[in-house]
Amino acid sequence: MTEASRGSTAIVVGASATLAFVILRAVVAWGGHEPLAVDVWWHDLMLALTSDVWIVVAWVPAVVGGTVGMIVIGVILIAVLVWRRRRADAATLAIAMVAVVAIGATMAAIIGRTRPADSLAESVATSFPSGHTAVATTVVVMLGLLLRRRAVWVAGAAWVLLMMWSRTYLQAHWLSDVVAGLLEGVAVATLVWACAQSVRARRLARSHHATSFPDEPIESSVNP
Repeated sequence: MTEASRGSTAIVVGASATLAFVILRAVVAWGGHEPLAVDVWWHDLMLALTSDVWIVVAWVPAVVGGTVGMIVIGVILIAVLVWRRRRADAATLAIAMVAVVAIGATMAAIIGRTRPADSLAESVATSFPSGHTAVATTVVVMLGLLLRRRAVWVAGAAWVLLMMWSRTYLQAHWLSDVVAGLLEGVAVATLVWACAQSVRARRLARSHHATSFPDEPIESSVNP
């Protein structure tokens, strides 16, 4: 797949994820921000499967994917990319992480959807979308696009699913919250990556043009 086709695919995926997010947001708003039927079903299922062991397991991604954990992970990933002399990729990842947090936190504060009453984690009304899921998805998708390794995609997908399960198992989010976080993360990562690739392509084109056609002296139009 060429860079141009990868960029086009990323834009299509990002636009599709954005549209799906908007539709889900509208459905939630139409229901008065109350849990959807599927939310209640999944929530009751998680409650029925609650055990001390699995609660401990669920807290692992919750802590690692929290504010402090993701700051540390983000700094490490960016530092590694810079060390590998991939400064443009490091900047792209940093921009995507900042963007997804800024967008998600703003929407969550404005929407103010109430979390499940029996939440074992956070209790403030910033449930939609799930910030943990959005950030995890953004990092995974961005690394997959930058590194182009199947193992990264497989391990990343497992991590995102684990995060989504964790947030609902701890009753910190409704199922629709984590799905919204997934869609937000996909949209932000793919669109930021596509924009970065477009900027890089323009710079390479200008550089190639300047190398191929160096400036030549301008001939005077006035006859001696």
